[in-house]
Amino acid sequence: MSIPPPVCVREQKNRLSICNKLCYAVGGAPYQITGCALGFFLQIYLLDVAQLDPFSASIILFVGRAWDAITDPTIGFLVSRSPWTRFGRMLPWIVFSTPLAVVSYFLIWYVPVFEDGRVIWYLVFYCLFQTLQTCFHVPYSALTMFISEDQKERDSATAYRMTVEVLGTVIGTAVQGQIVGMASAPCIPTPGDNVTVDGCCPSLLSQKTAYNVASGAICSIYVLCAVVLFFGVKEKKESSRSRSQRMSFWQGIRLVMGHGPYVKLVMGFLFTSLAFMLLEGNFALFCCYTLGLRNDFQNILLVIMLAAMLTIPFWQWFLTKFGKKTAVYIGTSSVIPFMLLVVCVKSNLIITYMVSFAAGVGVAAAFLLPWSMLPDVVDDFQVQNPESQGHEAIFYSFYVFFTKFASGISLGISTLSLDFAGYITRGCTQPENVDITLKVLVSAAPIGLILIGLVIFRSYPIDEERRQGNRKLLQEQR
Repeated sequence: MSIPPPVCVREQKNRLSICNKLCYAVGGAPYQITGCALGFFLQIYLLDVAQLDPFSASIILFVGRAWDAITDPTIGFLVSRSPWTRFGRMLPWIVFSTPLAVVSYFLIWYVPVFEDGRVIWYLVFYCLFQTLQTCFHVPYSALTMFISEDQKERDSATAYRMTVEVLGTVIGTAVQGQIVGMASAPCIPTPGDNVTVDGCCPSLLSQKTAYNVASGAICSIYVLCAVVLFFGVKEKKESSRSRSQRMSFWQGIRLVMGHGPYVKLVMGFLFTSLAFMLLEGNFALFCCYTLGLRNDFQNILLVIMLAAMLTIPFWQWFLTKFGKKTAVYIGTSSVIPFMLLVVCVKSNLIITYMVSFAAGVGVAAAFLLPWSMLPDVVDDFQVQNPESQGHEAIFYSFYVFFTKFASGISLGISTLSLDFAGYITRGCTQPENVDITLKVLVSAAPIGLILIGLVIFRSYPIDEERRQGNRKLLQEQR
């Protein structure tokens, strides 16, 4: 009786069905749906609905994101030390964090009746939600390494995941934007304004109620996605490699930060991610005040996310055909011309839609590439350190830590900049300094950050040849 070659048996065992990949991908939607809603709408919600002053709003945004950043390596460390259960090592974290996460998310979008303690209210529930969402997202990100040992299968599952995550941003933008757009509050004319106030007619929903309805819908989707992930994905135990001895938190930090390719990858994406976060956090205000498209901004945001979702398969093909480093350069830089165009051309709704669709193509690359390249860095580390295993969650959590901390700084600084420029809450128009500040925040600053990130990527050492070599070495080890 012939015995099948061990490599063939292993490859067959590591194959994932389309159903497995779809269920895994669905688990990424909650992070993007809530993140998109918070990223695009929280700043304008705090300023124009909760009616906080820009300084208080900047404190909430910065502290919330900074706290979120701190929790990522902490949760990653705890996840890496979690014992194996019959459901796996990552999935229990996802299940137990979900109920509390949706409650805290809903309360972020609720305006309490009292006014004096509103800053504390939003700060507490924003930080609490970020912590609970970290308990979901860090294990989910690390789960990539446990659904299959085959690099091609992981890359394929990542492409499914990115497609669904961009679909999640579309859902988040559509649900939040369209529901809130039904209840657009009238602006408040300032002295010297020559405007006709729109939105004075009673809306179907008050703005506060609209935010509650939108957050309730998003919470329902969050729970549904967690259920699909839990029942549709089987976490595979590391059968062929033993986990190394447990190490302290600081040892884990030294471990991941001592791996050169990881540091360069994180630093490169730190700057490019920061660029897109600045654009995301200020684009709603830019559309409302600088472009004067107050009644259309939610549709413009939706066009960006739809374009990103539709072009994810293209970027997956591109990185497979031409390599991941080439995809980084082409994909990330492709958005620069449109960042320039949107601030240089006089406000025009049709042109704005066209520019938004084109910009969405670059956003798709920004979504896909970091999560497609992180497994390569983890593989490279395992090749160089075969005796040190079981640290995948630490690698993923530190990447998220740096990007979130940077986003906290960007949101805080951008909101403070608006305060210094003289932002008027719910004003029909804004001072010229606010218009200039918004143009810098959605164009000049992001372009500068993207260029810095691309320079750093020049020194990223894992090209296609090295990646394929690592794949072969890992197959031999296993």
